[in-house]
Amino acid sequence: MALRRRELLRLGLAGGAASLLPLSWRALAAEPGDAGGSHEGSHRLPLPEARSGYGGTADPPAGLGPHALDALLRPPPVSTEGDRSHAIELWISEQPVHVAFDTTFSAWTYNRTVPGPVLRARQGDALTVRFRNLGSHPHNVHFHGRHDVSQDGWQQVPAGGEETYRLRAEPFGVHPYHCHALPVSEHVARGLYGTLIVDPPGGRPPAHEFVLVLCGFDLDGDGHNELYAWNGVAGFFARHPIKVPVGELVRLYVLNMVANDPVASFHLHAETFDVYRSGTRLTPDEHSDVVTLAQTERAILEFRLPRRGRYMFHPHQIHMAERGAMGWFAAI
Repeated sequence: MALRRRELLRLGLAGGAASLLPLSWRALAAEPGDAGGSHEGSHRLPLPEARSGYGGTADPPAGLGPHALDALLRPPPVSTEGDRSHAIELWISEQPVHVAFDTTFSAWTYNRTVPGPVLRARQGDALTVRFRNLGSHPHNVHFHGRHDVSQDGWQQVPAGGEETYRLRAEPFGVHPYHCHALPVSEHVARGLYGTLIVDPPGGRPPAHEFVLVLCGFDLDGDGHNELYAWNGVAGFFARHPIKVPVGELVRLYVLNMVANDPVASFHLHAETFDVYRSGTRLTPDEHSDVVTLAQTERAILEFRLPRRGRYMFHPHQIHMAERGAMGWFAAI
């Protein structure tokens, strides 16, 4: 595939600037008719040649084993009856993170990961969040849900500063947290977001639980995402399927934290699921095989996989699936 200089100039990558992109994303300008060329009216980089088999064009970084994302995939256990207060440490680190094979992203992170750590409490629990800004820009942390407005977290914390937020975990459901420092669009796009699970009184039925946060990565700074991932690593769950027992209840906490795209979705192949919008009800809102989520929207999904095999999942915005956000459940 020849690279045309006028295409590189259009993308602002003429001369040495193209070398700033990771190797796997330097094939920028498809000739007319080339497989993987850019979409009509889109500024996204054309797809590199698929390397991950069906549905994937991005591999995870070399050396990541099947349990590398367990801390982000598997939520903490439900808190015990006597444990009604939680001390939480969140801190900022501005650093490159590996988001795909041979691909790094200049991220702003909570606790060194994109997304940030999964937090969990029961409705009414007291949360004391110590936030430290160890970065070089103003940052903060804002929790969705219901809390005292004085603890809302929109005030900027300067570099080197810290703040303590005191919240009640409510209502029950699944809520994002994210940086709300200006410009909010950049802080979220750089990776400053995470998940808070609030369990209802009495809990939910036992299930195999997983957290899936949809992430987008703007690799060249043009305001459009070139790469997508569940839990921060493109292609990870295509390489390492999520294993679940046949016939047993599976519960997913799904969040859309993609910046720059107005909407995303979650689609499961060969099975359907109960949808609990935001998780704030104990009865399903609908039953489907796809749920659509705007930015920061979330849902709890429950299903059982009735027979052995691999069940694909991905956003039904197909460019997202093709660029890293395709994965599998393996029913065993």
